[in-house]
Amino acid sequence: MRYDFDELIPRRGTNSVKWDEPKEEGVLPMWVADMDFRAAPAVRAALEKRVAHGIFGYAQIPQACRDAVVNWFSRRHRWSFGAEQIVFTTGVVPAVSAVIKAMCSPGDDVLLQTPAYNCFFSSVRNNECGFAESPLVSARGRYGIDFEDLEKKAAAPKTKLMLLCNPHNPVGRVWTREELLRIGEICLRHGVFVVSDEIHCELTFAGHDYTPFASLSPAFAKNSAVCVSPSKAFNLAGLQIAGIVAANADVRRRIDRAINVNEVCDVNPFGIEALIAAYGESEAWLDALRAYLKNNYDELCAFFGKNLPKFPVTPAEGTYLAWVDCRAAGMPSEELARRLEAEQKLKVSPGTLYGNAGEGFIRINVACPRERLRAGLEKLGNFLGKFS
Repeated sequence: MRYDFDELIPRRGTNSVKWDEPKEEGVLPMWVADMDFRAAPAVRAALEKRVAHGIFGYAQIPQACRDAVVNWFSRRHRWSFGAEQIVFTTGVVPAVSAVIKAMCSPGDDVLLQTPAYNCFFSSVRNNECGFAESPLVSARGRYGIDFEDLEKKAAAPKTKLMLLCNPHNPVGRVWTREELLRIGEICLRHGVFVVSDEIHCELTFAGHDYTPFASLSPAFAKNSAVCVSPSKAFNLAGLQIAGIVAANADVRRRIDRAINVNEVCDVNPFGIEALIAAYGESEAWLDALRAYLKNNYDELCAFFGKNLPKFPVTPAEGTYLAWVDCRAAGMPSEELARRLEAEQKLKVSPGTLYGNAGEGFIRINVACPRERLRAGLEKLGNFLGKFS
């Protein structure tokens, strides 16, 4: 089946955060991680069937939902776990917050690799915890881990939990098996629990295989909680469903309690149907999407290489988010993003949204029809070209 990712679908006026938050008409949004493509046909059909029933009361998680998650990760990612190990909630951010609440006490420190997904910072603060930042290091534009610094931060007495992003948002790294093994061993050695946000796990490029953190060893599985959801790869964030996979029964009990304390235990009935259809019937759609996204990313890289060589694009191994070094413009990231929106009507994310380590960078969402991508690239060229 052919899927039309080139279709231009009007979204303004649909209460879309991506499209309706910019108040001025005509702003092209390439910021928040939300795709401009229709959901997979099987997902839409499942939702239409559920709507036809006409009653939308409180929902419970059926066994078919648990089985869909288990079967997907076993088949596609060689990660086997029991259906009883999944705790469901409304999204990966609530999941991360619940795990922090479950495994930390106020005043504890949470270890982050920065730049880091912006909601990680609020999840830590909202649980009255502090930050132990281990900045990623860039060698010839490719980010890696300073394992000496990571071990030093993990060994600190106040560090109780590490918040891992696998694959990493915003820098686009797909952590290798060897890197994840070293992270896991460091955390075990120092008694640091790992919560791994793996929401971008489906969105990897050829040659860069996603490795589920908990799949590496039984010890890692018992010392971790892995947060998964079809929301990013299948563009279902508004349907509010995610799972936390925890092999340790006591950890699951604590997480379940935290989810109830945070009152994020009731999932959306449409999310259940969408998850089952996404994981059960939409693999071909996902593979076609991944190819389209890679072509978009390649076109962005080619444009910058030809027209904006002073602004290097970080080599991405996954996600649909381009991380671009704009330090040659000589202005703070927030000012650059503000001026892009004011002067070119293009909204991107300033790098400092992801912590101080993101200063001088911007993040660009390429998950859109190619015509929109090219319009955004033209706007970037018009603005950044003045500094070339």
